[in-house]
Amino acid sequence: MAVSERISQLMGALETASGVDSSRATSPGGDWRQTNGDANATDEEKQNRSRPRTFPYFEYLPYKAEDANERIDNLNTCLKHLYIAVSAGDFAPGAVHWTRELRGWIQLKFEIPRDTRIKMVNLYYELALAPGLDYLVAERFASMFMTLTKRKHYLRPGKDLTLDWRPLFRELKTFVLPSESGGSSPPSIKRNIRTLTKLCTFAQYYFDPQEIPAILEEVLPFFSTSYSEGAFVVIGLLNLLMPTSVPPEDREDLQPQEYLPLYFHLWSLVNRSKLADAHFMDVMSRMARELLPASHVPFSQYGLFTSEQCSLVFTSILRLLEIPVGQATSPYSTTVDLGAGLAVMLDRDQRKHPSTHHIARIIVMSFSPACMEHEDSVFSKLEGLIQAIETFYHPSNSGNWTRSLAQLVFYLTDFFLLRWNREHNGEMNVPEDRKLNDALKRRFVLCLREVTFMGIFSKSERAVLYSQSALQGLAYLEPTLVLPGALQRIYPAMQGLVEVHRTISSIKALQMLSKIMARTKGYRCHVTTLLGLAIPGIDPNDLDKTVQTLSYIQGVCYTVPFHDLTQEKKGVNGTTSAAGTATPMEGVDVGTGLAVEWITQQVERLENAQGFAEIDYDQELSDHEEQMILRSSTTGLAEFLLSFLGRVFTLLENLPDAARVRSGSPEENVANYLPAAFTPLLAALSPELFDIALDKVANFITNHVIHQARDAISFICNSFVKVNPEKSLKRLLPHLFAGIRTEIEDNGAGSTRTTGAEVLPRDRGLVWYLCILGMCVVHVGEAVMEWKDELFELAEYMQKNVRGAATIHVSNFIHHLLLNITCTYTNDYSIYEDDELENGLTASSWGRQVDVKQLNIKWHKPSAEEIDFAVKLFESQVTTSINALTALISAEPPVKREGTGKDWSDELSRNITLLRLVISGISVLFNIRHDQPHEGVDDEEDSDAMETEGIEDDAGLGEAEDEDVKPTFQYETGYPLKRGDKNYELLHDLRHKVGLTLHDVHCFLNEKQEDDVICFNQLYNAYRSWFIDVGIERSAHILERVTRLLESDEVAFKFQGLRKEYPRPLLVRRAYVYHLQRLRHNASTRPKIDLDKTLLLDLAQSSISLYTDIRRTAQTASESAIKCVLGAKPLIIPPLLDALVKAVGENDYPRIKGAMFTLLFGSLAKTISRDWRFTPTLIKAFIEVTGADKPSVQKLAANATFQVMDMGKAMERMVILDKAVVEAIAFVIDPSEDSTVQQKVVKRRDFIKKKRARIEGKKANLSKELIDMTKTSHWKKVSRTAAIIVNLTMRFDTIASDEMITLVANGAIDQHPSLRGLYAGALVGLFGVIQTRALADHSYEKYLLMEEEVPDKISVSTKADDPTWTEEYLSMFTKADAKYYVDADYPGWLVWTKTMPAFLPNPPEMDYDEVETHVRKKLAAILDRSWFSNYFAFMKQEPRDAGADRFRMSSAMLLTHAFDLVFAGLTSTTFEDIKDLTQAVYGDGSDKHQHRATSEIMGALLTCAPDLQPKHRQETWEYVFPIIRGIFDDGLNPDNSGYWTTFLHVVLQAKDPRRGWPLVDWLSSFRLDMDSNAAFKESSKIYLLQQCITDAGWHFRLEKPILENFMQHLDHPYKGVREAMGQTIAAIYRTRYYESYSNVAALIKAQKEASSIGVRPYEPTPEFSKMITEVFERLEVWRGERPAGQQTPSPYTNGGKTVLLWLDSTLSSHECTQLVQFFPNVFTEQLLHMMDIKEDPELQSLAYHVFRHLPNIPHRQGEDAEFIAALIRIGRTATSWHQRLRILINIQVIYFRRIFLMSEQQQLAMYECVSAMLQDAQLEVRMGAATTLSGMIRCSPVALRDRMVVKLKEQFTTTLTKNPLPRRKLPGTPTAEQSKLVLTRHAAVLGLGALIQAFPYTSPPPAWYTDVLASLARKAAADPGMVGKSVKSILADFKKTRQDTWHVDVKAFEQEQLEDLEGVLWKSYFA
Repeated sequence: MAVSERISQLMGALETASGVDSSRATSPGGDWRQTNGDANATDEEKQNRSRPRTFPYFEYLPYKAEDANERIDNLNTCLKHLYIAVSAGDFAPGAVHWTRELRGWIQLKFEIPRDTRIKMVNLYYELALAPGLDYLVAERFASMFMTLTKRKHYLRPGKDLTLDWRPLFRELKTFVLPSESGGSSPPSIKRNIRTLTKLCTFAQYYFDPQEIPAILEEVLPFFSTSYSEGAFVVIGLLNLLMPTSVPPEDREDLQPQEYLPLYFHLWSLVNRSKLADAHFMDVMSRMARELLPASHVPFSQYGLFTSEQCSLVFTSILRLLEIPVGQATSPYSTTVDLGAGLAVMLDRDQRKHPSTHHIARIIVMSFSPACMEHEDSVFSKLEGLIQAIETFYHPSNSGNWTRSLAQLVFYLTDFFLLRWNREHNGEMNVPEDRKLNDALKRRFVLCLREVTFMGIFSKSERAVLYSQSALQGLAYLEPTLVLPGALQRIYPAMQGLVEVHRTISSIKALQMLSKIMARTKGYRCHVTTLLGLAIPGIDPNDLDKTVQTLSYIQGVCYTVPFHDLTQEKKGVNGTTSAAGTATPMEGVDVGTGLAVEWITQQVERLENAQGFAEIDYDQELSDHEEQMILRSSTTGLAEFLLSFLGRVFTLLENLPDAARVRSGSPEENVANYLPAAFTPLLAALSPELFDIALDKVANFITNHVIHQARDAISFICNSFVKVNPEKSLKRLLPHLFAGIRTEIEDNGAGSTRTTGAEVLPRDRGLVWYLCILGMCVVHVGEAVMEWKDELFELAEYMQKNVRGAATIHVSNFIHHLLLNITCTYTNDYSIYEDDELENGLTASSWGRQVDVKQLNIKWHKPSAEEIDFAVKLFESQVTTSINALTALISAEPPVKREGTGKDWSDELSRNITLLRLVISGISVLFNIRHDQPHEGVDDEEDSDAMETEGIEDDAGLGEAEDEDVKPTFQYETGYPLKRGDKNYELLHDLRHKVGLTLHDVHCFLNEKQEDDVICFNQLYNAYRSWFIDVGIERSAHILERVTRLLESDEVAFKFQGLRKEYPRPLLVRRAYVYHLQRLRHNASTRPKIDLDKTLLLDLAQSSISLYTDIRRTAQTASESAIKCVLGAKPLIIPPLLDALVKAVGENDYPRIKGAMFTLLFGSLAKTISRDWRFTPTLIKAFIEVTGADKPSVQKLAANATFQVMDMGKAMERMVILDKAVVEAIAFVIDPSEDSTVQQKVVKRRDFIKKKRARIEGKKANLSKELIDMTKTSHWKKVSRTAAIIVNLTMRFDTIASDEMITLVANGAIDQHPSLRGLYAGALVGLFGVIQTRALADHSYEKYLLMEEEVPDKISVSTKADDPTWTEEYLSMFTKADAKYYVDADYPGWLVWTKTMPAFLPNPPEMDYDEVETHVRKKLAAILDRSWFSNYFAFMKQEPRDAGADRFRMSSAMLLTHAFDLVFAGLTSTTFEDIKDLTQAVYGDGSDKHQHRATSEIMGALLTCAPDLQPKHRQETWEYVFPIIRGIFDDGLNPDNSGYWTTFLHVVLQAKDPRRGWPLVDWLSSFRLDMDSNAAFKESSKIYLLQQCITDAGWHFRLEKPILENFMQHLDHPYKGVREAMGQTIAAIYRTRYYESYSNVAALIKAQKEASSIGVRPYEPTPEFSKMITEVFERLEVWRGERPAGQQTPSPYTNGGKTVLLWLDSTLSSHECTQLVQFFPNVFTEQLLHMMDIKEDPELQSLAYHVFRHLPNIPHRQGEDAEFIAALIRIGRTATSWHQRLRILINIQVIYFRRIFLMSEQQQLAMYECVSAMLQDAQLEVRMGAATTLSGMIRCSPVALRDRMVVKLKEQFTTTLTKNPLPRRKLPGTPTAEQSKLVLTRHAAVLGLGALIQAFPYTSPPPAWYTDVLASLARKAAADPGMVGKSVKSILADFKKTRQDTWHVDVKAFEQEQLEDLEGVLWKSYFA
């Protein structure tokens, strides 16, 4: 349904108030009732989202926010302007600017009304895919589209919004089906494929499920494995386009099971491909997610799937995880995925959509309670999967699978949480019978628990993070199952019993679990103990551990109040127990006794627990007991606090010097984490504890000066003051004041200047106090005001008395003080609301979640008093500084300027820094709109909105429509001043003065001190602050910083599916971030005043200074400033351009670099490319730069080339949009305004047209100038120029100017090789434009819509319903003459469509219009005989690098076009001339370069032949064919065969074989010549034939005689010929298969009727089966004829190799399942025999290689029975032990790969076989069997595993006991009897060993395990020879893998078992 219809439908629904039926997918939202949201609509209807916001942003602001109407008005204004811009075709800058405004509006968390959002989404979808739009602009629109549809709950698919998939499909087609979408796609429309695939991801949700049949009809016909790219493209497209949302209930044909069999069928057509697996997993997992809520879609214990489908899905999951098994190769074959070709572009971004994500989604979204009722279900399969791979999770067993396995567990937990939480809070509307329940939850946690615990100790960082998050999720679901296990691991780790990395991991895990532990009854009693254990983690020697410990403490503090609960005020009713009687324990609960005792008990219990403990305290403790224990435990908090502070002080004393600021070093990390942990900790302390801590810290500060810890300690003090300002300031400030004065007056600190960054020892005390003071007064609220006089005096005092390094800290202190009293910020850090604290906390307060909707946030808002003080301080500081600066730059400065002492510089930079910091400090009080008077409006028009060119006729466009071009909306932010106040005026005047002073300093420095880098840098930093710190302190990136910190703190509290369940302090910070976002939004660009202009020009002047450092600082400053001031760019570009031109003239390299950097590598480049007043100058200067002789300049130029080239590209001439979609947003325009708006649109459109015409004119002039330049310049310069010229002059309308044509055509035979390449490329481009233009009927619109009329293309209707049609169609390809040619490979391969595209044999003439004909004639005039002879001569030259030594498509393409002109009779050159020249090129054919050139010329002739008149075509073939035949017959040699193979590929690929019939026919007539001994000749011909067959695919129909010939001579004596034959046979059979269903419906029906997984493809035909069997029978006969041990090759070894090469090629390709039925009886034994031929190692290794393929080939369910039976048979009965051993390899692999597909009796049979093979007479086989057995046990599902273990253990132990060793050894050789006994005992020992090794990591070991170990040690360790040795190695292995967990494992043994073991494992001390 077209979009416009859809809209009219929706509008209709609005009018009639009929309301669409309420959605099934999400909660019902408002109807379509309100037409224009009339005033009296009910609230329910006005709802804009289906789920209300969690966080009430607007209510928590400290000022009244604007009302909703104002917001909506602003939104509508934006939309109005967007409408004008789009209608007028003003996309950039117009529409882009308004898109940016809209985005700002959305980011402020305002609500878009739903119907407006729908219109916007439709509009942006249309814009993002509009043909003709510049792709960079389209990207902007695409990203806006994604923002608008980012969350699923904004709009419901189908009900609110339906998008059309066709526009996206059209765009994707240009990439992946180029042959379909017409000729060349226009260069300006090349999009980024990544953007398209991302768009699909977002839009797919809104595609209409009723379109499924249409999509299948459209896409499926392209499927073909004969040319496998087709298959991959179809699979990729289905993944990107298939709608998976809920189909309407009445449409049976849209049920998923309708087309799932088809999916599985397509999947089985592309075997062994990782890409296909990933795509299908993605699309099916999306189906599982979207269809879960639909009650009318059948759902079983397998989710949407059937049991077979489910088994297949799990089998492919195993494949996707790529886990290595035994010696198996990967389950995938790389050759298959290489065939994907262009389809690779359809992959989703692997980082954002990893396969593990899809796997987890498909599993979790298929869970339902039905899983618990059935034996076999998705759940049991998941358990089987995890059990099969669990050993791969163990830290000791790491590899490239580690990360993806951890990721899998993480995603599984993540999805489960999501479903659990959303089902429970009603966001996911799942039918009752599918909801997850507690039993499922418990089973899920049990399934993942073990592997998660292994994962948290993994060696890979990423894996640890994933496992930690999974652990947190599991604990959230089932605390009683997970927490005991966690504590079991954590206690020993924290007590330091294990390695460090386990300790660190444990602390991390604790941090993730902190919230859950604090909430869970019983477990919260452990918290204080764990805190105590964590303290040693604060360790100056291990900073990583310190950071983890701090973040753990932080996590606890956010959820637990540090109040001694025994001391708290009693509640209202006293603490009585539940029954109402006071308990005897009442008064006793003081002291930690009770808790200590209980914890000790618990820890012991955990240690002694076997395996995983499960402790459910809900059952064990009564509420009252638990509270007693908890209260008792809190008495230990004071002690914790003291020892914590002690450790922190130690840490501070030992901190190393931080080398650089912001280097990311661990030291710095610790300094950052301390305050993060301190603030919540102090906020959680009870008042008594807070006093203790404050006292400690105050004493520490006064008694120590630790220079390198100054930052850390300042932050800690800051935390104290923040949490309790009055108390802390009182305790700290007096000390600090006294300290500072003492240092200055008594110790002479800060009295002299210092050099370098080092702080002198005598200044260190001062700096220490200053730092702390600075941090004590920032963001702490108005408590500071009590000290204001002291602070003011101190500031003045220090300004007078401090010099040197300490000055920056003084300025900083003033800066902080100003921030503190002028900013609005939250001042609230408590975990609880005040009223709760007053009532006293009880045990129930632990870990309680606050209600997001009911916070009372304490804000700091600047009071009038504070503002007065701020202004006073600001004024005093600014005036002193300005005076000082004025004095310094006067004629008689107070400090001497000359001499070595840099006192003058110090003074200057000190004062500038002060200015910079006070400006930033008070930035909030500057009004961004200060310079905008209220009445008149500045003329800001010609700035960015339209860079007019100052040409008279449109100068008038400037003012008229100015007032509404740029409204940027201001929102309330609590700005405290009013225009006209004394303070307001004073502030702004001072700021102005500062600006003037800075300018004076700049002028002075430039004149007198131009090398004074330090001063300059400080100056430009000050410039930057002056520009950007208005309204918000932008230079400090405050918003970004606060947001980042908040995000990192939230991590531990985020749970999938829960909304903002954070501790209160974090919610408060969220409110603060929102306030900052508003400030940031207001601080947009402002109009410029004269002072701004002066300062900007200063910056521009210094951006090209001679000194690198000055340049860099100035460039940064100007980049920032430009963004703040309107119209800054056009202002500073001219001076910079002049400077560049001048610098190039003088070869002034530093300035060239400065200017290029500023102009091309920043935000100016875009402006220049749009503003053609500047562009030509820039381009010319840029080309001149090329000559500069300095590598660094060259590197810059090279990096900028692309940008400069881009400036020349054509502008958007036409953009095609759907009118209805654009008109839909016109609803915001008042009917009264309508006419004025339309006038504006027209006016704007005209303006844009004029501008475009003028710019194109400038481009044409520039290109003429440049062309003249190229004639004389150096080649390097020319090569740059040429690239620019091509872009400037190739246009659709005029094609190209005459000068350009001459330049390019002559350039193609230039002397310089790289120029030649460049021009040749341009020439091909030129021909391309001519052709495209002719095909598009000379119309630009058709060209954009890609509607091309290919003259010889026709549409042939197919007789698809006729059953014999496919045969008839294929038989067309067996003879030369044709009614029409079918070039494409896909028609009819999978399904027939009604018509297929074909081409006429004799094409009509192309019709060219005058423009095209003119260009063609102009070109033809240049291409005379001498041009060709030159060109040919260059082709013959030896290429410069080895990489270029191949058949070059570029030269063949150029010649094809050139010959086209020759045959059209336009050139003076004739075909005869070409023949002569070609003859000359080929010469005698002795040199490979002659061959290369000839093959390229021949390729060009044959490529151009099909388009010629029949007579010319005849001539061409008559000339070319004999030459080629001659060369193929005996001109080929290893040097040149590559060129000719490519030649053949070029001539035949993607073309009907009949087009090159003479070649195909001649190659197919090849027969092996057994007498010839020229092996190369034969094999190269076969390779050419093979190339021909793969290119023609299933259209190649002459295979019979070839195959017969090959089959007779399989035993060819030459290796090369055998290889060629093997591959060719495989290629022939690969292309024989096709399906050809009569139409898509028939295809779907056939698949559905066959089975739930579709028809089995690649069934071998009877002839094929007969042929295979015969071949192998022949091999068997030959084997019998070959005498054993024969060294020379025999028919058997030769024939064997040919067959093996053929099988190898087939088995590693997608049609491998064709051979499955021959595995058991035909292949296996033969392969094993071949491996036994020691005389021919090549045969052995080939056979081994093929043999290892077998178990990796996907069999269907039940197909593997015979194969397994055959393996077992050979394993038990084969005579050669090598064969028995090799069988074991495959048994293990097939067991693992098919674990989900095998029947139980097959599994048992395999066990049976392997355990019997333990008694094999051959030692190697026995060892192999043991390994295989342990592998099989390891990956079996638990139920089977346990049964097998019991059975095998019994069997082997009995064997050992029943066959004891005889007492004493008889002398002499052992008898048969004795050997048999040893054998039996060895078998038993190996069997028991296999059981042990199957569980290398289970900790602690189960009971049977210790038994087995002990009995081995007891009964067999003393055996002589093999048996004893095996026992010892088994036991030693066991001990080795248990190093990590020995402290736990040792407890599993009985005492005597240990003694038995010790006798064997380690020599006893007494022995």
